[in-house]
Amino acid sequence: MKKTVLSVTLMSALLLSACQTNEPAQSDENSSESALTQSSEAVSESASTESSESQADSSEAKKDETQPQEYTYRVNPDTFVIEPLNDGDDTKVALLTFDDAPDEHAVEIATKMKEINAPAVFFINGMYIESDEGKEKLKEIYDMGFEIGNHTQTHADLSSISPEEQREEILKTNELIYETIGVKPRFFRAPFGINTDTSAEVIAEEDMVFMNWTYGYDWEPEYQDAAALTDIMLHTEYLGDGANLLMHDRAWTNEAAVDIAEGLKDQGYTLVDPALIESPESEESNE
Repeated sequence: MKKTVLSVTLMSALLLSACQTNEPAQSDENSSESALTQSSEAVSESASTESSESQADSSEAKKDETQPQEYTYRVNPDTFVIEPLNDGDDTKVALLTFDDAPDEHAVEIATKMKEINAPAVFFINGMYIESDEGKEKLKEIYDMGFEIGNHTQTHADLSSISPEEQREEILKTNELIYETIGVKPRFFRAPFGINTDTSAEVIAEEDMVFMNWTYGYDWEPEYQDAAALTDIMLHTEYLGDGANLLMHDRAWTNEAAVDIAEGLKDQGYTLVDPALIESPESEESNE
């Protein structure tokens, strides 16, 4: 698959320039992703509620019951393509990811994906799970069997805040997710795809994996329509083996999600289960 590479300076300029013309929180990431879209091909709830500790223990047990014995894929740290670890494993795979969850549509998207057996990662903004309603939404998504990732607390541009604030953005979201479902995220996705030395330090300390993306379009005005979005997601030049598809908690994405997932299957892609993707913590558990 063709790969286009922008310098860090140029890419950052494109990202920050785009951010200045859009709304905060939801649309900030959307504006910046245009640069990365074109520059990178290539980062149960316990039945018992007697105490938060018992909830965490039960949730960990649930996760362990479904934990695969062997991890067969990894996230390429340079391109964010999903690659097989072993010769002979299926290379024609695609990963579905949904950012900015759980805002308005994530639970419905997860329900639809569950119905068609389409695994995915839902990347969580901590600000959405500070309320009881947000926590319940996260529990619903997790209890349906979906991988939960960290997308920072407030969707901040990490390069524009202090190292202490960067740590807070990542660690607070990890803490809220763990308190809610009893499982710490294995994958981290920075808003705008902008990582820093500090975020790299925190991710290493937390045994997490950077997971950006290889392409995505649902933030662009011309693709804020289900039919147009489905068409570009299935026919873009960036679709190829190991594609890491970026989507969001949006109305038009909700409407298009099933057609996108089924369209990938029709083209012969296996929708990779994120549980099969290695992380430092999962590697240790297999030793």
